[in-house]
Amino acid sequence: MFQRSSGILMHISSLPGKYGIGDFGKAAYEFVDFLAEADQKLWQILPIGPTGYGDSPYQSFSAFAGNPYFIDLEKLVKDGYITKESLVPLTEINYEGTIDFEALHFRRNAVLKEAYEGFIKKGEIGEFKEFRNKNSEWIENYALYMALKEKFDGDSWEEWPKEYKFRDSRALRKAAEELQKEMGYFIFIQYIFQSHWLKLKEYANSKGIKIIGDIPIFVATDSADTWAEPKMFQFNKHKKPKNVAGCPPDAFSKDGQLWGNILYDWDYMRKTGYEWWIKRIKACFEMHDIVRIDHFRGFESYWSIRAGAKTAAGGRWVKGPGMGLFKAIKRRLGDLPIIAEDLGFLTPSVKKLLAESGYPGMKILEFAFDSREESDYLPEKYPVNSTAYTGTHDNMTVMEWYETVREEDRKFCDEYLDKYLKEFKGDTKAAINWKFIEAVWASNSVMSLAQIQDFLGLGAEARMNTPSTLGTNWKWRAKEEDFTKALADKISELTKKYNR
Repeated sequence: MFQRSSGILMHISSLPGKYGIGDFGKAAYEFVDFLAEADQKLWQILPIGPTGYGDSPYQSFSAFAGNPYFIDLEKLVKDGYITKESLVPLTEINYEGTIDFEALHFRRNAVLKEAYEGFIKKGEIGEFKEFRNKNSEWIENYALYMALKEKFDGDSWEEWPKEYKFRDSRALRKAAEELQKEMGYFIFIQYIFQSHWLKLKEYANSKGIKIIGDIPIFVATDSADTWAEPKMFQFNKHKKPKNVAGCPPDAFSKDGQLWGNILYDWDYMRKTGYEWWIKRIKACFEMHDIVRIDHFRGFESYWSIRAGAKTAAGGRWVKGPGMGLFKAIKRRLGDLPIIAEDLGFLTPSVKKLLAESGYPGMKILEFAFDSREESDYLPEKYPVNSTAYTGTHDNMTVMEWYETVREEDRKFCDEYLDKYLKEFKGDTKAAINWKFIEAVWASNSVMSLAQIQDFLGLGAEARMNTPSTLGTNWKWRAKEEDFTKALADKISELTKKYNR
């Protein structure tokens, strides 16, 4: 199913461009060209759903919808929905190397609403109606949820008047009539999003590049999914969360991580034959070629924290659906190219689940160099059926890691990686990112990936996410001049050397 290959991890938002955030426009196609020139076969991105609290792609308003920020605005100009002048306010917040999400929210939405008006005036609604009908099972609820959220100033549905919170059928019918235009706008956004994304994906595929997507295990507590189908989640009769997600205390966090996502009612999902999950996986594979499932160990057992707790420390392990879920998915959808994010506290039961699923797990080279103990993350231990990374979006860049790691661990790292890039001997620091990349490319893992930040040799300023923090995450963007022919040639040389 998987072939020996390599690629680059970079989210859509991190692409360069003119309008405040990376999108599906010109820079995305140029990045695909760069990947092809560098002989890469994989482009891994983060979840592409509409972002909510904290701007995290792992906290989305829907498990099925797309992020309106990624729509190609210049394509909307070409289609005659808006004018070039409409984009000027967005060029004013196009700061180099970062994203101003607050300004983006107001200015992008204003441009997209103008585009919707232009679309209505043109009257090209045939394909739009087809899209709406095809996706009616989720999109009607999503559009009404978003229209009501806008009506109530962005408040969570938990704070809405009770007739909307508890989905009184008469109130919802009346709201759908009153908010018909607003609902049309949110459906239009999804129609355009999917059209633009699938064109970009088709272009990547034509160059021999597969897109690796990402499914967060949990959905946001404030989402169209939880509002529409609360029985699938651990709500009480007042539609307040009983238990929420996180992970236990460990060496990195004495209080653990309190993510706050509502947990699934797996007993209810089992009785429905995991229908919602099957639909979710199917929808994700319509948009990607390969899918990484986040927090895979949570399907074996998940850390359950009583809602209202201040930290994750008082949580407990609760059994998840295990292979029952994945057998149901396989029966309905067949064998799928899935990557399991199997990081964290791995018990024998979690390892057994991974083995039974057959999915390749993940190996992170940054985790390998603890001089105090044996490590499963040294490259010679990577099985073929695994995906090797220098680090992920949740880790430091290699350069930051090297600057901050314990001296004994740095020495262990230097000695271990000494065999790579001999031409840099005597200048280890300048080459450490490339030594990491080469070690991962040289491994037995069927797929190897590195963040674009590691190819560029960037430090702490380019970190994508620091878990359990708010305010500085998800903002990093590349610059147009980063993607040089010299860099593509260097990546290509390494890729050919290790038959990737």
